[in-house]
Amino acid sequence: MSSERPRLLLIASGWQVFREYLLRSIGTRFRVHLFHTAEPTWEREYITGWTVLPSTIDGPAMAREALRLNDAGPFDGVLCWDEGRIHATAHVAEALGLRCGDPAMIWRLRDKAQTRAALAEAGVPQPRSVKVGTLAQALAAAEEVGYPAILKPRGLGASLGVVRVDSPERLREMFAFTRDTKAPDPVVYASDHPVLVEQCVTGEEVSIDSVVADGKVTPLFLARKVVGFPPYAEEVGHYVDADDPLLTDTAFTSILQATHTALGFRDGWTHTEYMLTGTGPKLIEVNGRLGGDLIPYLGELATGIDPGVLAAAAACGHPLDVRPTRRRVAGIRFCYVDRDDTTIAAIRFDPATLPSNLDQAVTIAQPGAVMSPPPKGTVWGRVAYVTAVADSIAECARTLDAAQASLRITTSPLEESLGRPVIALGDEERPLGRNVG
Repeated sequence: MSSERPRLLLIASGWQVFREYLLRSIGTRFRVHLFHTAEPTWEREYITGWTVLPSTIDGPAMAREALRLNDAGPFDGVLCWDEGRIHATAHVAEALGLRCGDPAMIWRLRDKAQTRAALAEAGVPQPRSVKVGTLAQALAAAEEVGYPAILKPRGLGASLGVVRVDSPERLREMFAFTRDTKAPDPVVYASDHPVLVEQCVTGEEVSIDSVVADGKVTPLFLARKVVGFPPYAEEVGHYVDADDPLLTDTAFTSILQATHTALGFRDGWTHTEYMLTGTGPKLIEVNGRLGGDLIPYLGELATGIDPGVLAAAAACGHPLDVRPTRRRVAGIRFCYVDRDDTTIAAIRFDPATLPSNLDQAVTIAQPGAVMSPPPKGTVWGRVAYVTAVADSIAECARTLDAAQASLRITTSPLEESLGRPVIALGDEERPLGRNVG
């Protein structure tokens, strides 16, 4: 029976704590062959084969290996959910003649300057944006778009390097922070203009995970984003409501469709972000992959739609079942330490104080880890997270508040001697997680 399942090539698996749920469900419906840079560990339970390669960001090299494997057993689709590898994955799909095989289109999404240019030509509403390479150019661009302005790296994700500046003085202070922020993957975006200076649009920020087939966009999960640590844009939480009115708002869904059409995205999965301003939605960015931060997992909790299986089906060009089977609200909250360079001696949730209706309470940081809150610890400063399912955002938030208050962290004896906030008073502990949601 297993030989009758479609064969899927997966490029990299990602961080187990954030991506295992996808691979677990995909493995029940597809024969998964994994391209990775190391021998698989936790992935082995869900895959039927793997190839260890020197790199998973070298698209042409992966394409050659994929063609060799395809001769022995054809692949039905190629899938990747890692932002740094989706462009390389497009080279593989192109070589195999499969869906999502358009490297130029994926590059248009990854390079935010190209995204802005394509959407401006199509008249899709978005903030004013100017690409710059020097501080002098950034100062001139900020005068053009107006203060406050947003400094943003041209090709990163997860809000890395994004900061709001309210004056020329602040821009001078923060320009190097944005310009020099790096991602784990060594992808270069026009080194002569690596920074975007953008109009600061305000309102509520949302993200939409959509499946796209033959150019038709179907929105699935809309997440209301919670941002903390200003002036930085750390994503500290999300709420997904199966009955969010924007999912059926024709004005909004028309803009979503126009965005994808302008960029030439025709098949696969996207994670698109908008700011809901007083004059309507403004496009922030489009990513050619499943959303991060467990947003698709929240979507499954809220709607019953399986994001892993659906994304794999889209990659293979199979019929897509997008019918929800439940109507709930799901949320996530990320936890951080309070000070830079905090050495964690122990971290746990107190089961006696966790709310009974909690979905998950997961520690990410390990004992011995040195952790910092944003901006030093942007994304990688998260030490734990909690998820909940409820009938409303308000109820979900109360559960997350209570769960976060159950987090217990003790720091190292050295930090205690230096006057750092060691979370041990006699035999007791107190919460250290910062409630920024």
